[in-house]
Amino acid sequence: MDEDHRAQAIDTFIEATATTDPERRATLLSRALTADVVFWGPLGRGVGRKAVEDFITEVVQGSPAGPCRLVRTTRVDAPQEWARFGWSYENAAGESLLSGMDVVHVTADGDIDEIIVFAGSSPEVIGRD
Repeated sequence: MDEDHRAQAIDTFIEATATTDPERRATLLSRALTADVVFWGPLGRGVGRKAVEDFITEVVQGSPAGPCRLVRTTRVDAPQEWARFGWSYENAAGESLLSGMDVVHVTADGDIDEIIVFAGSSPEVIGRD
């Protein structure tokens, strides 16, 4: 599998975060994620597309800041079956409210079976003695 296929799965997932139509969101998630996807988000661990859908509904779209969207801000870096990408969570005016990086595992079939969300700034690297 090449980086383009991984990027396509990631972009389909991001598109699912942007739609307010539950049926369309479910369709997009079924195209991008395995049924038993493991989702490591800021609120803990969830398993299955429903866990991801609930996170999108409650956190991404349920923001007190009003309608917001997730935007990929970097290319997809995909060494073999793992991929990472930067993102920004933006309000309707396009202002970034939060940014971070996600790491995903993509199966040979091109579906994401694990998502690990890292929100906020990267920690500083501490040198070794």
